[in-house]
Amino acid sequence: MTTPVRKRILVGVGGGIAAYKACSVIRHYTEAGHDVRVIPTAAALEFVGAATFEALSGHPVSTTVFDNVDEVAHVRLGQEADLVVVAPATADLLARAASGRADDLLTASLLTARCPVLFAPAMHTEMWEHPATRDNVATLRRRGVVVMPPDSGRLTGRDSGAGRLPDPTEIGLLGDLLLDDPEALPFDLSGARIVISAGGTREPLDPVRYLGNHSSGKQGFALARVAAARGADVTVVAGSTSGAGNPAGIELVSIASATELSDEMNKRALEADVIIMAAAVADFRPVVVADAKIKKGTAGPAPIELETNPDILAGLVAARGRGEIPASTVIVGFAAETGDDNGGVLDHGRAKFSRKGCDLLVVNPVGSGKAFGTEDNTGWLLSSAGTETALPLTSKTLLASRILDALAPLLDRS
Repeated sequence: MTTPVRKRILVGVGGGIAAYKACSVIRHYTEAGHDVRVIPTAAALEFVGAATFEALSGHPVSTTVFDNVDEVAHVRLGQEADLVVVAPATADLLARAASGRADDLLTASLLTARCPVLFAPAMHTEMWEHPATRDNVATLRRRGVVVMPPDSGRLTGRDSGAGRLPDPTEIGLLGDLLLDDPEALPFDLSGARIVISAGGTREPLDPVRYLGNHSSGKQGFALARVAAARGADVTVVAGSTSGAGNPAGIELVSIASATELSDEMNKRALEADVIIMAAAVADFRPVVVADAKIKKGTAGPAPIELETNPDILAGLVAARGRGEIPASTVIVGFAAETGDDNGGVLDHGRAKFSRKGCDLLVVNPVGSGKAFGTEDNTGWLLSSAGTETALPLTSKTLLASRILDALAPLLDRS
């Protein structure tokens, strides 16, 4: 087993009520073995004391360029960093960063950093939606800085809306992605409407039991996380999930069965630029669903008659062919396969790709601890252009970026 490479990470903390959540971001990286330096603004220390940041990072904390002058910290920290994460990034901090200010240690370090920089905004909705903030965010993104979409929910006081700090785990995962590949989050999907299915479906037997599968939804949510960070307007239609995360800036629609998923995907497809069928849809469902719990009894279990669920992916492709959804809609499928006497995983994937008729198909080997419920994934990416690209084993977030890299050129930008 290889030892993870120890990286140098700066965590900048802006002066907002969400500053306390930066502690979880710091811990995400220290527990992964990285060397973390915390640079708060003076306002941030009004919310969380320096002692807390020092205890979590193991390094002294300063806000000014006049501490440790002999080390030229305001230049050295940025120069040596492998990643800078700013959480929370307040409206004031975004404005100062966009204008190139260097009036404290954090903004000076941002000017000297040549590594990936990730901002996680947090502010009131009116501040986030103000044209000045939008212009500042656009300026930063144009320079190659990654600015996450904020979450929506309860803010300070009685206010709710867009502007809530993204979940610290989500911030950490996007930071991890930039450590793996600094070019993984270009802002290239702005305005694209992407609908993603995720998780497994549950086909009821009675009010208590169901037929299902081991899908966690992690790959579908990883696609949503990365697509939103790359600028897309993302809707996730999710069935049964486990530990899939809570990406900021997405719309979440919950379903249970394959029939419900089919109805929702067909409705959402009417206005989608991209459809990604990452859900593990049950192939069959019981013909009869009992109104009451099926009792064990003494005669043993009664046979369960099954019928075939709709082929949602093939149905969406057929609808596109009939003109019921736009011809420009990009359709991506997933195939979870195991090898058998009739062929290997890739053989079955190729056959499925031929039957489905989608633009891209991601073929994943499953079983024996692979794909379902794991943090990593592997497989092949098949395209309608006839290419087959191997996807080496990597995090599901990085795999999502690779899939979106292949998808982006297919979008109709006219």
